[in-house]
Amino acid sequence: MAKDAPAFNPHLIVSQKFPERTYTYSERDATLYALGIGACARDAVDGDELKYVYHEDGQKFIQVLPTFAALFSNGSISLGSLLPGLEYDPRLLLHGQQYIELYKPLPSSGRIQNKVAVAGLHDKGKAAIVEIETKSYNESGELLCMNRLTAFLRGAGGFSSSSQPFSYSNYPANQAPAIKIPEQQPFTVFEDSTQPSQASYFFPSLQALLYRLSGDYNPLHSDPALAKVAGFSQPILHGLCTLGFAVRAIIKRICKGDPNMVKSISGRFLLHVYPGETLITEMWLQGMRVIYQTKVKERNRAVLSGFVDLRNLTSSL
Repeated sequence: MAKDAPAFNPHLIVSQKFPERTYTYSERDATLYALGIGACARDAVDGDELKYVYHEDGQKFIQVLPTFAALFSNGSISLGSLLPGLEYDPRLLLHGQQYIELYKPLPSSGRIQNKVAVAGLHDKGKAAIVEIETKSYNESGELLCMNRLTAFLRGAGGFSSSSQPFSYSNYPANQAPAIKIPEQQPFTVFEDSTQPSQASYFFPSLQALLYRLSGDYNPLHSDPALAKVAGFSQPILHGLCTLGFAVRAIIKRICKGDPNMVKSISGRFLLHVYPGETLITEMWLQGMRVIYQTKVKERNRAVLSGFVDLRNLTSSL
């Protein structure tokens, strides 16, 4: 930290109350998000996915994908305001993990009230890890969902005032995103492309630019020059976009197209995805839990892993 930086007191940060924030979205936003994570990309009239972008009785009846809930914290989470005095370079921020709990089906449009809290903070010496929890309520005051985001801030550690590094978290054990990938063959596998084949591999693809319109305008996903500064050969796909692809695959293959079966989602981001690469999502059933791993076909590397807990399984499985 710079010598003239404001004093950073981690004990005050984790106990601080933050003002509520509002997130408003329309049916158009829900549709745009669905297209951004690949819905109907392979088949414009896909029977499982058309309902996310069109309904014969009008757009207000479209269904909303459960990972759309991750967008509710857009505009609510500013690490600069949540962690005053902690210096970090936004270009070096890594989105490490995402956890989502869903309590009610997401409406096709809404005005969401978000309550935000710092749920964890860890001094790792050369880096800091911060956990942000966002609880989202509908206009009737009912709890719709909860998001917990974990960010890795390179270069932001070393703020502890004692020889014992500061570490705090109220992360429940059942939300822990660390999972073991089964050794047996997956129950099912789904393969999907992250962009139309005609897009150039060396520039931001339509997929990344389309997902960007859902509110994440970080130029790391659109600016080739900035991506190189950050250490990538080209702009990378949003991590939450990759998560959306994976959960959409689980809904299609395990939930028989029913998004309301999804109770909670946990994802750990392992590696970046370049637009244009092919995502292969492997799935294993363990009771009411789906363990999954998403790989990039072209590099044969795992980029995402986690679990999805289900409300009930159909009798056809």
